[in-house]
Amino acid sequence: MSLSTTGLVLAADAAIDLQLHTIHSDGQWTPEQLLNYLVREQFGLAAITDHDRADTAVALQQLAQTRQLPLLVGVEMTASWRGEMTDLLCFGFAPGPGPLNNLAQSLLRRQQENTREVYENLSRKGYALPQSPAALADILAKPSAQQPHELVALLQRQGYGQGEPSPGRVVLEAGCTFAMNDLAEVVAAAHQSGAVCLIAHPGRVDGFVTYDTQLLDQVRQEAPIDGIEVFYPRHTPAQTAMYQEYTRQHGLLASAGSDSHGPDKPPIKYPAGLCRALLERVGIRIA
Repeated sequence: MSLSTTGLVLAADAAIDLQLHTIHSDGQWTPEQLLNYLVREQFGLAAITDHDRADTAVALQQLAQTRQLPLLVGVEMTASWRGEMTDLLCFGFAPGPGPLNNLAQSLLRRQQENTREVYENLSRKGYALPQSPAALADILAKPSAQQPHELVALLQRQGYGQGEPSPGRVVLEAGCTFAMNDLAEVVAAAHQSGAVCLIAHPGRVDGFVTYDTQLLDQVRQEAPIDGIEVFYPRHTPAQTAMYQEYTRQHGLLASAGSDSHGPDKPPIKYPAGLCRALLERVGIRIA
């Protein structure tokens, strides 16, 4: 299929945002709402990177083309490295079936298995859950990234939202986990799919691997990552400077993303020139 970014030339100061999320994973934006916002705010390029949703690329390209908005094909893959969570941004893969989509579908099946197990464990622990099979089926039909949150919401709807333990703690103690793929497997699948693969929000501290230069050196010895998300709203100025220098020293690609999940934290207008090497790598020229 033709892509909305084919032949794209951007000015260095054109507004871009390369990490955005919709209801296809764990966001509040519908794709239509988000694209309309980006058009209204005159973004030159964006990437919708819903968690483990490589399968939506074709539909998103079609929506973007109807609005004449360049949309870079992207996905954020949930991964683990040395037993800890670390997300990976993959850009520029061919829409349609392929290795990245296969990994995402495998992750969805494992998340569904975990959701079933947690639901059964909660019932055995005496929590009064709906007996209709539709209640569990509704959760299983959600994107993988939403299912743990949906289990918490279900408990709250059943009146378990007060006191301790919290519904979130109850779900965790019933065995709830986020399904993940191995980092090296994701990098390999991205490259097999024609994509570049970057570490997302490397400076986050809330449950993710927090990368310093030593850890970046170590992960690069184990998997040929292409770059890192240097520009991210939760990074401190010192982190941003460190990651920017690291990409310069090692010839890595740098990306910039807001991680917007809804209108309460809207997309950020990063200048395209910050990501020149990445954009040129995926066929977008910076004038």
